[in-house]
Amino acid sequence: MVRKIEVADGRAALDAVARADAEGAKPQRATLATAVRYLLQLLDEKAPGNSVEVRVPPFGAVQVIQGPRHTRGTPPNVVEMDAATWIAVATGAESWGSAAASGRVSASGIRADLAGVLPLRP
Repeated sequence: MVRKIEVADGRAALDAVARADAEGAKPQRATLATAVRYLLQLLDEKAPGNSVEVRVPPFGAVQVIQGPRHTRGTPPNVVEMDAATWIAVATGAESWGSAAASGRVSASGIRADLAGVLPLRP
């Protein structure tokens, strides 16, 4: 079983990442990982399911959104992006459409549009 990130810990990690970005510094890897995983956890809570796999390498991945279950190999609906892009779209600092149009989001499959479930409310 995956350990759930507490709200206070997730928000503290998001705040620390935002402070580092504002200062032009690189956030600590463990803090960045916590922030990414916390937002993936919130996405899973908001849109439970297993038809779309959202990947934020190397920090985490989650299957979300109701639909056909996928069990083997690469899922037909995959969304992948880097940590900075994930934090931006998940918190609403950037729109899904803007990030996707810029090429910073790789989305394949008919269910791979997360505009309907983002931003989250961390």
